[in-house]
Amino acid sequence: MLDIIKAVILGIVEGITEFLPISSTGHLVLVDEFIKMQQSTQFTDMFNVVIQLGAIMAVVVLYFHKLNPWSPRKNHQEQRDTWVLWSKVLLAVIPSVIIGLPLNDWMDEHLMNWAVVSATLIIYGVLFIVIENHNKRLTPRHSNLQTLPYMTALFIGCFQLLSLIPGTSRSGATILGAILIGTSRYVATEFSFFMAIPTMFGASLLKLYKFFDHGGTLVGIQGMVLAVGVIVSFVVAYLSIRFLLDYIKKNDFKAFGWYRIILGILVIGYFALVH
Repeated sequence: MLDIIKAVILGIVEGITEFLPISSTGHLVLVDEFIKMQQSTQFTDMFNVVIQLGAIMAVVVLYFHKLNPWSPRKNHQEQRDTWVLWSKVLLAVIPSVIIGLPLNDWMDEHLMNWAVVSATLIIYGVLFIVIENHNKRLTPRHSNLQTLPYMTALFIGCFQLLSLIPGTSRSGATILGAILIGTSRYVATEFSFFMAIPTMFGASLLKLYKFFDHGGTLVGIQGMVLAVGVIVSFVVAYLSIRFLLDYIKKNDFKAFGWYRIILGILVIGYFALVH
């Protein structure tokens, strides 16, 4: 029962931080210091990735009509536009498949530590502030997803590779990169959400495959723990996405930059004192 409560807490953390540009990994590293499930390391590693499925489904539910090319409520042109949008999303994911996938395990093995996480939290926090200050007088070149060029979509996908470094934040890297190359905050945010669907779905399935391939099983309470984490992550991510979309209509990302800097300093302070 205690692990169920921990799964709820971790699901809340994942749901809040997955799409906000503040690094879900950075938060999970910190939370893991205080909340450790009484399960194998193999299960815990799988759990921390697979609960992203809940967050993915939140995007699918919120944008189901917009992303559904077979919707009967769309005319022929709207259906065609939806296929074009999906082609841009899939193009943007290619760099992660070709370059990111082979490097993923090495990155996790060598860079998944508090020093790297705290550094990337602070570095990208500073970048958010600097780029927002630089762009505040500039007019975005791309304010509509339908007119987003394919090459721009591919460049945004290249920025997603930066999220292989723990603490970077997948949404943070893609949103920051998209803004840097001329998209509006809203377009950058929505495109980052859409890229998350194939990216995170693939990562979760790969993690599940590796878990079972290495002899892992969902026995006893483990299946319930995983299900609770996914469901809680879905509910919280749904609310987080709606909050972020409303927030960026009137605000920039500098508040998230300051938050990252403060969290990075806290992570350094905590681990420096404790370890």
